[in-house]
Amino acid sequence: MKPSALTTHVLDTANGVPAEGMAIEFWRMEPEPALIARAVTNADGRTDAPLLPPEAFLPGRYELRFDVGGYFAARGSDAGYLGTVVLNVGLKAGAGHYHVPLLLSPWSYSTYRGS
Repeated sequence: MKPSALTTHVLDTANGVPAEGMAIEFWRMEPEPALIARAVTNADGRTDAPLLPPEAFLPGRYELRFDVGGYFAARGSDAGYLGTVVLNVGLKAGAGHYHVPLLLSPWSYSTYRGS
């Protein structure tokens, strides 16, 4: 069985740069919502460690909460209408590395399962 973990990467597509300094909360939603980790993205738009490392992995439903509005406001940019972007993901044991990229601007975002 492949070890499973979860990482993320945030890119500011409005400015063409990694989203350095974005606050992220990572929550396990089952059986009751519980905060697992808080992190801030580094100069590459990544967290310094996995939000869910292999040794702590449990299958289930999780949420990544990205403070997009705070990120743009801290840079003196128009925060648009996005505040917190919430991505709800289901993780399965043995499915390997989950990577959740977030590509964003103050007005839109997209995501996918990366590698």
